[in-house]
Amino acid sequence: MKFLGINAIFHDPAAALVVDGEVVAAAEEERFSRRKHGKRPVPFSAWEPPELAARWCLAEAGISPGELDAVAYSYDPALVIEGGAGQDPAWEGLRTRFAERAPWFLSSALPGLDPGQVRFVPHHVAHAASAGLAAPFDSCAVLVCDGRGEAVSHLAGVYRGGEVEVLAAQPLPHSLGLLYEEVTEHLGFLRSSDEYKVMALASYGSPRFAPLIREAVHATGDGGFVTEPVEWGALAKPVGPGETPQAEHADLAASVQDVLQEVLLDLAGWLHARTGERFLAMAGGVALNCVANTVLAERGPFEQVWVQPAAGDAGTALGGALHLAAAHGEAAAPMPGADLGRGWSDEEIVAWLDTVRVPYTRPADLPGEVAAELAADRVIAWFQGRSEFGPRALGRRSLLAHPGFARNTERLNDVKGREQFRPIAPMVLASRAGEIFSRGPLPSPYMLFVHDVAPPWRERIPAVVHVDGTARVQTVDEGREPALVAMLRAFEARTGLPVVVNTSLNTAGRPMVDDPRDALECFGSAPIDVLAIGPCLIRRGDLFR
Repeated sequence: MKFLGINAIFHDPAAALVVDGEVVAAAEEERFSRRKHGKRPVPFSAWEPPELAARWCLAEAGISPGELDAVAYSYDPALVIEGGAGQDPAWEGLRTRFAERAPWFLSSALPGLDPGQVRFVPHHVAHAASAGLAAPFDSCAVLVCDGRGEAVSHLAGVYRGGEVEVLAAQPLPHSLGLLYEEVTEHLGFLRSSDEYKVMALASYGSPRFAPLIREAVHATGDGGFVTEPVEWGALAKPVGPGETPQAEHADLAASVQDVLQEVLLDLAGWLHARTGERFLAMAGGVALNCVANTVLAERGPFEQVWVQPAAGDAGTALGGALHLAAAHGEAAAPMPGADLGRGWSDEEIVAWLDTVRVPYTRPADLPGEVAAELAADRVIAWFQGRSEFGPRALGRRSLLAHPGFARNTERLNDVKGREQFRPIAPMVLASRAGEIFSRGPLPSPYMLFVHDVAPPWRERIPAVVHVDGTARVQTVDEGREPALVAMLRAFEARTGLPVVVNTSLNTAGRPMVDDPRDALECFGSAPIDVLAIGPCLIRRGDLFR
């Protein structure tokens, strides 16, 4: 059976296709539209249907809209409580009417689709399915925390036999995700977009405001929590446009991070006691907080924690499709990896470069050539295979650099046009990771946990060591990523370092590169030395000669 999943509410519009229980394709609309998080000017910012992503998913599988057995829309307007706590009636009315009309919007975007085939899947159930049905477990507890859904901000439950049992849900206005969004905005960052910057900033601070925040934000011991209003300005003044966060702002970020972790630990403890499950699967925007994930894995009661790599709202497209598949009796296969987006064959890339008359070479050993360029301290744009689903660059659309020079942290942040307190990440073979990194779960293929860098290595790979001695590691599976494996081995042979810097291939405010045109535009507009695209290498000196 064939199920298309759609997310087109709040932000991060996306589409995903599940055929006979297996994930065939998944992509965010921003990769096609080039509008980050799918946002347009208000009031349309939250409601961009993923027309291009959905059409691509169907085309990738050779399926027409009329062949779909059902379409999942990851929001159920019937669950919205009119005039509910923490809701703007006018805004909720618009959102609800948009969702109610989604079947007709989708049938217009996908000619041949019967509007009657669209099924509303509750937002947090879709999140839960993206974790519980995609994780490599026969059964597991599932925890979802985000900003908000129709009327709640959290779900705790258990997946057994492909079915979810919901054990707890936190009604709005209490929300850990909205709490973090408020702090993000107070610290001068973009709300519902830049929350990861708060997590990075927290490492520079001390949680001295945590006792005050804890009075308003805490678990209730019954699987829920409260987030009463906090007067952020009484703790640290707001950061205005163009201003740089100061020490008090880092302390505020650290304090909120600490309290968030405490609440999540309580929720996980309660869930474990209710279910007795060994494994925990997580989704929702809060699950992209890799520091909190590591605390749960290290100090929580579960043997293993698995996080959906597209844990934000984009992942609800995948979860909605998986939920419908399970509801129709199909066993969901574990998610094969995050490389679920667009890809081009070597021949297609060569033909494209020939068409646009870009000078390139086609080396016999491209991974070895890239390793040599990295060893010479050059910045490489790496464009290989199918693009990643979710916010992390995992060696498909990446910027690579030498980890042995501390200046490369600042250098890459300059290339990308982002804040200098932001860390960059190490890529390492899964078989080698245990020698260098500890504490966090290994392997870590989706870059969703942080790890302590062993003291002997901190001076050898300073570019990827954050101020607190940690790194957000991506491990590379030798069986799935032959080109990355060859590049990493060749780089170690030249430098003695089994680690390479990996950060996303994009510049500030722009979505991650997705197609060859995006790659050339990024390469041409940023100080990147070499573009490795498919079987070809393009050097800056040749491009502008």
